[in-house]
Amino acid sequence: MLAGSSLMAQVGYQWKTASSGGYTYKYVTNDPTKSRFYTLPNGLTVILSENAKEPSIEFRMAVRAGSNTDPRTSTGLAHYLEHLLFKGTDRFGTLNYAKEKPLLDKIEALYEKYHATTDPAKRKEIYALIDKTSGEASNYSIANEYDKMIKSIGGQSTNAHTWYEETVYNEDLPSNAVDKFLAIQSERFRNPVFRIFHTELEAVYEEKNRGLDNDSWKVEEKLNDLLYPTHNYGQQTTIGTIEHLKNPSLVEIRKYYNKYYVPNNMAVVLSGDFKADEMIKKVDHAFSYMKAKPFGLYAPAPEKPLTKIQTADINGPSAEAVKIGYRGYAESTRESMMLDLIARILANGKAGLIDINLNKQQKVLSAGANYEQMKDYGTFVLTAQPKQGQSLEQAKQLVLDQLTALKKGDFDESLIKATVANSKLSLLESFDKNDFRVEAATNEFILNRATKWDKSLSNPDDMAKISKKEIVDFANKFFKDNYVVILKHKGEDKNIQKVDKPLITPVKTNTNETSAFTKNLLSAPSKPIEAKFLDYQKDLNFNKAGIADVVTVQNKENSIFNLTYRFEMGSWNNKLLPYATKYLTYLSTDKYSAEEISKQFYNIACTYSVSVKSDVTTIEISGLQENFDQAVSLVEHVFANCKANEEALKEMKSSILKSRENTKLNKASILTGLMNYAQFGPKNPTNFVLSNEEVKQITSAQLLDILHHINDFRHSINYYGPETVDAFVKNIDKVHVLPQTFTEIPAALKFNYTDNKDNQVYFANYDMVQSEIRWVRNDGIYKPADIAKISLFNSYFGGGMGSIVFQTIRESKALAYSTYAFYSAPDKKEKDNSMMAYVGSQADKMNDAVGAMNELLNVLPESEKNFQSSKANSLNSLETSRITKKAIINSYYADKRLGLDHDSRIDEYKGLQPLTFADIKAFHAGNVANKPYNYCIVASDKKVKTEDMEKFGKLNTLTLEQIFGY
Repeated sequence: MLAGSSLMAQVGYQWKTASSGGYTYKYVTNDPTKSRFYTLPNGLTVILSENAKEPSIEFRMAVRAGSNTDPRTSTGLAHYLEHLLFKGTDRFGTLNYAKEKPLLDKIEALYEKYHATTDPAKRKEIYALIDKTSGEASNYSIANEYDKMIKSIGGQSTNAHTWYEETVYNEDLPSNAVDKFLAIQSERFRNPVFRIFHTELEAVYEEKNRGLDNDSWKVEEKLNDLLYPTHNYGQQTTIGTIEHLKNPSLVEIRKYYNKYYVPNNMAVVLSGDFKADEMIKKVDHAFSYMKAKPFGLYAPAPEKPLTKIQTADINGPSAEAVKIGYRGYAESTRESMMLDLIARILANGKAGLIDINLNKQQKVLSAGANYEQMKDYGTFVLTAQPKQGQSLEQAKQLVLDQLTALKKGDFDESLIKATVANSKLSLLESFDKNDFRVEAATNEFILNRATKWDKSLSNPDDMAKISKKEIVDFANKFFKDNYVVILKHKGEDKNIQKVDKPLITPVKTNTNETSAFTKNLLSAPSKPIEAKFLDYQKDLNFNKAGIADVVTVQNKENSIFNLTYRFEMGSWNNKLLPYATKYLTYLSTDKYSAEEISKQFYNIACTYSVSVKSDVTTIEISGLQENFDQAVSLVEHVFANCKANEEALKEMKSSILKSRENTKLNKASILTGLMNYAQFGPKNPTNFVLSNEEVKQITSAQLLDILHHINDFRHSINYYGPETVDAFVKNIDKVHVLPQTFTEIPAALKFNYTDNKDNQVYFANYDMVQSEIRWVRNDGIYKPADIAKISLFNSYFGGGMGSIVFQTIRESKALAYSTYAFYSAPDKKEKDNSMMAYVGSQADKMNDAVGAMNELLNVLPESEKNFQSSKANSLNSLETSRITKKAIINSYYADKRLGLDHDSRIDEYKGLQPLTFADIKAFHAGNVANKPYNYCIVASDKKVKTEDMEKFGKLNTLTLEQIFGY
């Protein structure tokens, strides 16, 4: 049986025109999102998709301009501008614009002078004047007032990004705040003022330095440079060059804004709880002031064909890998669709040629393929990580061999139909979510002004019409010696640079001040949204299947099911458990080979996965209900009848040892390991693993014993799907084999929390430009009564751009690009709370960054305005939050782990109501301030000084073996 009949059915997608509420719009027939596409008189595109499942709305403001349209002499400019669009206008973000403007004009003139000056001494003098004048101007600015307004109306997920041909601004807002929200956005884009520029520029410097420490970014940049030798895809980066970053021009930024931020080059995209007829009127009213202007987008000359293989080498501290790229075709072409389909045939995570022939057979550590589509071209990518004892060249050849197999036609034609069915199922699940809807529509606007939405929707059906012969013929024509190879070696990058730290005097943030615009906007009443919380006894169905507890929620929207067996045990109960489930991936049974098992699941568009965490293991199966029996029976068969494969076990052990080597090269993993060492001491969750020698001694018999008897351990059965609970229980009894009595789960190892009596520093050396510092301290057993205080404290202190930590460390002092702090409640009642903070900064700023964070940890700045916006945001978030579908079951278990028999949000919502700033101040004083902390630092010992770290506390320099246990 192939996929499901519902997934193979084809429908027509055609553009139609309709009028409603006084506006004309276009739509596509059979569009599951029912999106409407409007063009307002000033040329602004508006895309609306109604989805009333929860009282919230996802928003995007999209501009068809990005790094491609940066001037060649000012790369990174579009990205600067994105940052500055959060700084306010002449009406908000300022206390007195009349007094501020002359100082901003002076700063702009000084930057032009700085831009034109080459003499280092004179540049230093000019920058000192910029710094001084910026300090004066900050007397009149209100930092992050935009974010405060958004938080006050209940907005979430404030963010933005810049890429090749786009700059996009994101928000998630409650449906009762539409009028206020549109007023903010309307004002935001009316007359943006580029204030607090030199500290924001420093944040961009930090972002650049983070990129210089990121080996994958360096690989990507080099790949694009060779694939696109004349196009800006390869010749300009989003962040920009170091030289251009050092020489910004506010005049050029303003010119860019005036040229590209015009309504006929922008789109408002909304999906959520609204009526389109009403929303279009509101959007029109908000943005009708914008005037259309002619503009010229980037129009490059076509690239010359690649006629030979080009290879480049990149060095860096992370694991070795190979990346191969072919230059593809423009968006919405048949050729680009063919490359997308070929990438899925090669690697789809289940039954592609690379999945079956390389990953499943462990011929490499990992490999993959994908097609990345831009407007003018696409990039077809092959990747591979070599296994133990394998060279990059060998890994490269193995992945290229799969391309050769495809060119020879060594694949089954059914793989095409299965790929289409899986694609349709993924879209069916994704289009239910507002964020996916707006992302898809925004992407279409960026690529083709959303004129080809019909083609996007019909893409899976169009793929289904492609024959195997067409694929083979196309592949032989396209894939020749016309590719680029980037070999990522482990080694020192001797060409690495950094953006040097300028001298910056902290600017004022005026967090207690509010502009007249904000006061007026927030004073208007909003229709309240009623909070809706879960009642587990009503929202869940409880039953029994044999001796197992059953928890279900009926899916009344479509025919998709999700079945999960949940075991309250994990790697802390049995160190071998994760190795057993990994081994299962490579095993055959008495009826099917490992490859046949993967293909069967892919052919019926069903998936199964096993997750082993520290104290929970889940076996999850999902797909269409019509394939439920087949999918579940197959999973049961695989666990019960898998048989030993000694060669696979040998290769698996080798890959585990290689993966461990790679983990020790990953700075994020090292930082996590340091944190666990700080919290639990030498015996901790990171190094509670088998030693390398113990891994080598693992036997098939040990692992098969676990797999064959997994169902003997106590577990619950959880189902979200279209069947009623009674029908489900009857069905599951037929396919899921249970014992008469459950085997007792072995006791889990318990780790002892360290007693933080004094400051400790845990340092790991890593070759990098930046330093990454994490504060962590244990703070006693979790108390459910504190949930509201913790939530509000985090929102006020360290959450988001309007938080105290962000405003002080990034906005005022320009010490970091990324910084945050939060009080962390555990996920289980027996565990401790903890206080954590983070700063990622240039190594030469480490002392200043640590001092700034310590000051905030010890003395809580008071801002009643920030507190009120944080409280309003926390309440609004709970009022608009809706937990539905499978998430109801997940919420039930999450609360159960905390010892609660009800929705924990009920306690949080009630607890928030009476809280005042005095409560948060008392919480900070009792749980955060003047306490000993563990400082976890990952940095280069060539760039940070031992004596500096010793000032923070007792220095413990850890080896990678101490951190990881191998």
